[in-house]
Amino acid sequence: MIVAIDGPAGSGKSTIAKKTAEQLGFVYIDTGAMYRALTYGYLQAPIDCSKKEERIAFLERMKVGFNQKNEITLNDIVIKDEIRTSEVSEKVSYICSFPEIREAMTQLQRELAKKHSVIMDGRDIGTSVFPNADLKLFFVADSKERARRRQLDYLAKGIEKTVEEVEKEIVKRDELDSSRELSPLCKAKDAIEIDTTALSIDEVCEKIFLLVDERKGA
Repeated sequence: MIVAIDGPAGSGKSTIAKKTAEQLGFVYIDTGAMYRALTYGYLQAPIDCSKKEERIAFLERMKVGFNQKNEITLNDIVIKDEIRTSEVSEKVSYICSFPEIREAMTQLQRELAKKHSVIMDGRDIGTSVFPNADLKLFFVADSKERARRRQLDYLAKGIEKTVEEVEKEIVKRDELDSSRELSPLCKAKDAIEIDTTALSIDEVCEKIFLLVDERKGA
């Protein structure tokens, strides 16, 4: 079974997808972390992304994956906080915009889902990666609330930013993700929208459990 969760930054995708997967015994695949890992690699050894040959060479030397603990790895090295910096956040939409990079990540994501029931979150899972997913969800939330959540993530890593600063970053990321030509952030026609603004994590998870049960019984 494939559950696809899409939505903008800070809408709760990763937190809820991870917890739901644990409860259901599904494999959780954080596609955002995959793109962030590539972006981190790019920042370590910048390439000229305007040149196709450099993008292809970059992909050939950057191996993104997950270890047995489901931790994201780049060239078999676990990376955690490194991919959650503001520098990575500022560049990830840019890196995601190139067709060779999206194609490589899409194929990898499809391979990861072949052997297990999965919950996969991102921005184009239900529209591009798995258009035939068993259950498609699209999370939304007020931009101020999303900024507050992201600010807490930053503070936990020792990064101090105001809610207003984070909200500006999020709105800019929304614009970039929604307007890009290739696999833009958008709600699939058959996706169920969930507004997480005023809901707790457990409340959203419970909604998903019920929807998964419905699909299993269909």
